[in-house]
Amino acid sequence: MKKISRRKALTQSALAAVSLALGSRVVLGQDRQLKLIIKNGRVFIDGILKQLNIGIDRDNTIRLLSGESAADNTVDAQRLVVAPGFIDILGDNGSQQLQTYRTFEKYKLTDGVTTVLQLHGGAASPAQYHAGMDSRPHHVNYGVGVFVMMIRNQVTSLTDRLKKVEQGLEEGGLAVCHSIEYQPTPYEELLAYARLAKKYKRPMFLHLRYSSKEKELDGVQEAVQLARESGAHIHIDHLHSTGGTYQMEKALEMIEKARTSGLSITCCVYPYSYWATYLISKRFDPGWQERFNLTYEDLTIVGTGEKITAQTFPRYRQQPGLLVATPEGTMPLDKTVKLALQRDFCLIGSDGGILKEARANNHPRGAGCFATAVRYGIDSGLGMETILTKVTRQPTELINPALRNRGVIANGAIADLVIFDQDLIRGGATVANPNQFSLGINHVILAGDVAYHHRTETMNLDGKPIRY
Repeated sequence: MKKISRRKALTQSALAAVSLALGSRVVLGQDRQLKLIIKNGRVFIDGILKQLNIGIDRDNTIRLLSGESAADNTVDAQRLVVAPGFIDILGDNGSQQLQTYRTFEKYKLTDGVTTVLQLHGGAASPAQYHAGMDSRPHHVNYGVGVFVMMIRNQVTSLTDRLKKVEQGLEEGGLAVCHSIEYQPTPYEELLAYARLAKKYKRPMFLHLRYSSKEKELDGVQEAVQLARESGAHIHIDHLHSTGGTYQMEKALEMIEKARTSGLSITCCVYPYSYWATYLISKRFDPGWQERFNLTYEDLTIVGTGEKITAQTFPRYRQQPGLLVATPEGTMPLDKTVKLALQRDFCLIGSDGGILKEARANNHPRGAGCFATAVRYGIDSGLGMETILTKVTRQPTELINPALRNRGVIANGAIADLVIFDQDLIRGGATVANPNQFSLGINHVILAGDVAYHHRTETMNLDGKPIRY
C-alpha cells in the first residue's frame, strides 16, 4: 500500500469533508495535473471582477485557465467572488505571542485573511520572534516589524537603541514601527529611526503623536516632515483614530500635497466608527474627557459590555491590558473612513487581534475587520473592487519584495485565495462578544490547499514566515 504524508492526508481529509458538506459544489476526481480548479467564480483580477476559471498547480501557484482542464478537486464558485487572500498589515497579537498566536490566527483566517503582519508593533528582535514561531504550525502567513517602543524600554542610550533597531532590520524585520502618542519620543531620535528605515529600504509605520482635535494635524505635519528629512516611506497607522478624527479632509490634503511633491507616504484605516485602547494608556491621562468629548459612561469594557463609571475608572485604570471601547459614531464613517478610502494611498489595517477564548477583551476588528471592510465598500458606494485592491495588491506594494507574488491572481502567483458571497459577507464580532467568525467567507485557500471552509470549520496549518 502506498504511503502518504501526514500533511497530504490531512489535506485530502479536509477536501473530502468539504465535498460532503457541499454536495455537487466540490468534485473529487482522479490524480491529474492540477491540484484544484475553482470554476464559475467572479475573479478579482487586474482590479476588476471577471468570470473566470482558475487552477492551482502542484507547486501551489495559480494558473489562469482558458479551456477545459482536469484536476484532483474542483470547487464550484458560482455566484461567489474569488479574490487574493486578504493581507492585514496592522495585526496585533499582544505581548504573549507564543501563548496566543493560534487563537489570534484562527480569527484572522476566518475573516478571509491569509497573511498577517504585525507592523504597529512587532518584536524587538525579529530573529528571536522567528526562532520561537517558525517551528510551529500556523493558520496564516506571518511576519513582524522592529518594535521601537519595546527596544526603548530595554535600553536607554540612543546609540544602543539605534544598534538594536538596525539589528532587527538585519534580522529581516519588515518595517520600523513606533507609537509616539503612547511613548513620546524626541523628533531627532524619531528621525534617526526613519533614516535606518530608509537605509534598509523598509517603511516606517507610525502611530502619530497627537489625537486631540486641537493638535491632531500637528502629528500629520510631523509625519510629512519626517518623510521629507529622512527620505523614508512613512506609513501612518489608523489615520481616522489618530491624526484625522476631527479634520480628516485637511489631513488627507496634507498627505496628498506631500505625495505630489515626491514624498512617499501612505496610511490605513479600519472600518469602524469607534476606537478602543487600553485604559492605562496615555490617552486617558487627565483631561481625556475634554479632549475626546467623552464621559465615563461612554467607555465599555470589551468582551463583557460593562460600562465604566466614575467610581470604577480609577480601579480599572490600574489594570494593565484592560481594553475599553468608545461609542459607535465617535469617528463618523462618512467624515473619516469613507473620505480616507477614496484616496489611493489609504489601505485597510486591523490594528487588532483576538487573543483568547472566549469573549476576549479585544476590539471586534481583530476578528471582523476585513469582512466588515468589504461590506462597507459595497454598502457605502465606494465599490467592492476599491476595497479589494486595498486589502490585496496595495499591501504587497508597501511591503515589497517580501510579499512578492502574493496579493494578486496571476499566472505563477502564490495560491493564497478567499472565496466569499458578496451578499452575505460581513463581520460577526461585536463589542460584547468579539469571538465571532465573519459571515459570508466560504473558503480560504492557503498555499494551494483549503485552509478553512465555513460549513465544516476545517482549519489547516500551512502558514509561512514573511521576512527579508
